[in-house]
Amino acid sequence: MGKAIGKHIWAAIAAVLAMSAGGASAQSPGAAVAPPPLVTAHVQTGDEALAQDAGEYARLYAVPIDEAMRRLRAQEETVATTDRLQDLYGDRLAGLYIEHRPAYRIVVLLTGSDPVPDQTVFAGGMTVPIVFRTGAPASRTRILGAITQHQAEIRAAVPHPPSMGVDPRTGQLVLMVDGADIDRIGQDALKARIEAIAKVPVRIRVQDRPEVNLEDVNLVGGGGRVEGMNPADGKRYACTSGFVVTDGARDGVVTAAHCPDTLAYYGPDRSQLPLQFLGQWGWGYQDVQLHVSEQALQPLFYADTRKTMARTVTGARNRTSTRVGDVVCHRGERTGYSCAEVELVDFAPSGDLCGGACLATWVAVAGPNCKGGDSGAPVFNGTTAFGLVKGASYRGDGSCIFYFYMSTDYLPAGWSLLESQVSSPVAPVLGEPVAR
Repeated sequence: MGKAIGKHIWAAIAAVLAMSAGGASAQSPGAAVAPPPLVTAHVQTGDEALAQDAGEYARLYAVPIDEAMRRLRAQEETVATTDRLQDLYGDRLAGLYIEHRPAYRIVVLLTGSDPVPDQTVFAGGMTVPIVFRTGAPASRTRILGAITQHQAEIRAAVPHPPSMGVDPRTGQLVLMVDGADIDRIGQDALKARIEAIAKVPVRIRVQDRPEVNLEDVNLVGGGGRVEGMNPADGKRYACTSGFVVTDGARDGVVTAAHCPDTLAYYGPDRSQLPLQFLGQWGWGYQDVQLHVSEQALQPLFYADTRKTMARTVTGARNRTSTRVGDVVCHRGERTGYSCAEVELVDFAPSGDLCGGACLATWVAVAGPNCKGGDSGAPVFNGTTAFGLVKGASYRGDGSCIFYFYMSTDYLPAGWSLLESQVSSPVAPVLGEPVAR
């Protein structure tokens, strides 16, 4: 890229603002932050972004880097295929997910016993098997209906209201329960109790601690840092902001709704870009706050821990097109850059984190990299935006079990991601059915 972008990302991007990783807490104020050294950032090409994420994939699954790159290309290029499969099998569909071991493949779990021949799809320069499994105990539609109809009863049946979601690998309602409640009730007794309420098969997963918002440090606005004052206590806080958005006339930056309302971006030299608070939405299925800028912004976000690499947004992945097993990355002020597997795409966090009970519209991603301060951070793969980090679940030792994010599907009405214009990817080629 040209030197003008690489040399002064603050001037060229405006929304991508660099500050040191340390800082104030969004729940507890911190000491003043010393001015960080001037940093430069290189705007990556699509291939460079893919190579960076492939490095993480190769580390996670112990495969060569060229294999990791093929698999990540296949991950993106098979979305249309899996969307078609979800539509095709409708009421029989219990789940659809990606497996990485022993080989990369797509698995479709169906109710009923009627067999479906396996298939293949050519994507990412490789042949991806599509394996069909039957005999699931309940469909996704049925389990989602049980959550919608019986969530209040399920929450009332456990001392600490649990999180829950659809497990596409088993065709069960997965209930994530505080360990103290298991000690009090008993796992088998609780399973039977919830199954009697929900009328679907239930799997109990024991959690050490309930979910919390990741709000004690930073906010990335294109992967940078912002600060603001809480009028309730007169103290300054910082957060992580996510992506640049537009309504066609104005540009703005989104982050988590539980961050301060009055925010300013700080450049590498401590220069400020004031932002005007427009609104926040934090009920049920949203946790998003919007700030508009008087300056035109660019569709960029930081994508590495040190903020030396930035990426353009070229598209977004819908929540309904996201598969369990997809590998996504996030860049938070507290934890930096990391990638991990999607665990659930129909997830309702525990407690009252959504101004009451949360709907089953959140996406959970495996740990171990999440900490307080990552709220609002961008979730992405390559140059595709997925969502904004909301909260996480921790073990008793403080390590991260998983984090969860709001899909960019749920940005405020009238606002959408600001994207760079690129050509559409080549559609994958569906192969013939293969013998099992």
